[in-house]
Amino acid sequence: MTRICIRHLVRFKTPYLFASPFSSHSDLNYEQSLSVYNKILNILDSCQSLAHLFQIQAHVIITGLLQVQNPSFSCRLLKLCTHYCDINYTAMLFRCIDFPDTVTVNNVIKSYAYSSVPHNAVVFYFERVKYGFVPNSFTFPPLLSGCANTGRVYLGQKCHGQSVKYGVNWVLPVQNSLVHCYACCGFISLARKMFDEMTERDVVSWNSIVNGYLKVGELVVARQLFDEMPERNLVGWNVMMTGYLDSNNPGKCLKLFREMTHRGLNGNDATIVIALTACARSVRMKEGKSVHGSLFKVSKDLNLIISTTLIHMYGRCGRAEIARLIFDRMSVKNIVCWNAMILGYCIHGNPKDGLNLYADLVSSSLKDTEINRVKNMKRGEGDRVLPDEITFVGVLCACAREGLVAEARKYFHHMSDLFGVKPNFAHYWCMANLLAHVGLMQEAVKILKNIPIESNLPLSSSLWSELLGLARFRGDVVLGEQIANKLIQQDPEIFWYYLLLVNIYAAAGCWDEVAQTKERMKKRGMERVPGCSLKELKELVHNMIAT
Repeated sequence: MTRICIRHLVRFKTPYLFASPFSSHSDLNYEQSLSVYNKILNILDSCQSLAHLFQIQAHVIITGLLQVQNPSFSCRLLKLCTHYCDINYTAMLFRCIDFPDTVTVNNVIKSYAYSSVPHNAVVFYFERVKYGFVPNSFTFPPLLSGCANTGRVYLGQKCHGQSVKYGVNWVLPVQNSLVHCYACCGFISLARKMFDEMTERDVVSWNSIVNGYLKVGELVVARQLFDEMPERNLVGWNVMMTGYLDSNNPGKCLKLFREMTHRGLNGNDATIVIALTACARSVRMKEGKSVHGSLFKVSKDLNLIISTTLIHMYGRCGRAEIARLIFDRMSVKNIVCWNAMILGYCIHGNPKDGLNLYADLVSSSLKDTEINRVKNMKRGEGDRVLPDEITFVGVLCACAREGLVAEARKYFHHMSDLFGVKPNFAHYWCMANLLAHVGLMQEAVKILKNIPIESNLPLSSSLWSELLGLARFRGDVVLGEQIANKLIQQDPEIFWYYLLLVNIYAAAGCWDEVAQTKERMKKRGMERVPGCSLKELKELVHNMIAT
């Protein structure tokens, strides 16, 4: 590690980091030590990049400052690492600190909790306890958040026990974190028990329990608690609106948004995105334009997320030309906004315009001489924006709408051959739809029959509802039924073939046929999977694309 830091020190060295005449901290007297500490602390406060951080780190290793018990210094250095480096680097630096204090350990726990390996926050915590670490009330909120992010309730219960052991379970932030943890793990009864036993509650407590009920789909209870809240902040309003949106109730989401604005509350960017998404899902362009107008009054410069949401909203409402105006005015574009515009054309507008825009995306990202090197290029590297799996859903749907078989075959092969995108169920389904529509039924069946198991999408995926709506873009539900039945005839024991048929009937609103198919599945001893009840299917269909 020292070699790494010295390399960066030499590469990025600046004069003021080497101005100290001291090569060993042990030779410093008190005044000199204080001067060095103050200088390094000032440098820490001015750190603004990873390269600068490496300079500082190399300097403190060379001078031995990490081996001196100075909690303020080590804590601030760790905070910088959590901001600029990944968790592995942060943990490695922590091992170099001989005398980590409670705040320093808490910072590492927090880094683990919000990393890609949140369960390691618990592992790290118990490791430090073994070495004599005594936690405080600031230890448990991030620790319990890590448990919540893993969804493993037993880890939360272990940490709950630790909070009781160390006498901090009565502290409000710890209690709020416990409510949040149990709710996120799906144990709403435990979350409610914690909430009811709290002698003091704040707005975070109320937001946590409301969000918990929304996560398990109990909207009525969540709304009752929301209405009972003695005080509401913007987070609470956003949580409740998001709950309605996620449960396929965009109308109620917008009603709550209107109530919030009538009370004189100004939403933040998250609020605007929620409202615009609700307008898109319910195809309420008039209300979407109203929200857009209110944004335009405040500022003509919209950020990337809001601009992308506007493109999505206008595209879903069939006004791709307005979406294109917004798209063309954007100074910075990522693949998400490109996809929003391409899907707006391919699914809701003119498919040929969508294919032309896809061609623009490819030509703006790649030079002809670089095509053969795309697969070897790390995705997302540099300023290039490359098409992803969502892009190709739109492109293949455009081909299906226009009956472009040769073009669809070409794009389907380009996915993996040129761009390294592995086809999933969505892409196979689009190809099968197209082939069946042009009379190539056997080839369509063969494609669906040979889909890799790992390519299947779960029923809860939002892409399912998109695809089921697209299955009706020519009003030919019978075609989908024929495909699914042929698959079942050839392999009557394959579960997902029946699931496909169930969803095709659900897309057409043929609930009697849904029930009959499920009865066939039951007679064959096929177990029900999550999201396959009639009620859940109807909720899924409620969120489909209007065609």
